[in-house]
Amino acid sequence: MYWWQALLGTLAGLAGVYAILLAALWIYARRYPGTVGMRDALQLLPDLLRLLQGLITDKAVPRGVRVKLALLLVYLLIPVDLVPDFLPVIGYADDLIILAVALRSAVRSAGSEPLRRHWQGTPAGLAFIEKLAGLRSGGVSSLPGAR
Repeated sequence: MYWWQALLGTLAGLAGVYAILLAALWIYARRYPGTVGMRDALQLLPDLLRLLQGLITDKAVPRGVRVKLALLLVYLLIPVDLVPDFLPVIGYADDLIILAVALRSAVRSAGSEPLRRHWQGTPAGLAFIEKLAGLRSGGVSSLPGAR
């Protein structure tokens, strides 16, 4: 087998996985249209960026968590995305999914207290971020191992 056949096979496989992920995001967005609206996301973004900055610079937060959150911040700020943002609904769904996974991981490692301590936005915004992070509204974590 030639090297270019292996390369083409790999690229075709990656394109197939990408298409499946796009389809899954599209189905999710159609099934749950009220997850987060564009206006809500834009209002939440400055508070979220301040939260990430506060968590990244907080020496009480474990170093691994700070590194993960710094990588998340870089991903959110660079113009290149897994799914281009100009695609309706699903363009921002990948950012939201990556954000939720990173927040859940951070809460598992650092606990929910730093999240609440560094939040500067509205209580409704904090409730949304806590929901993304896997916390119940009462503040008790629904994630195993989280404080």
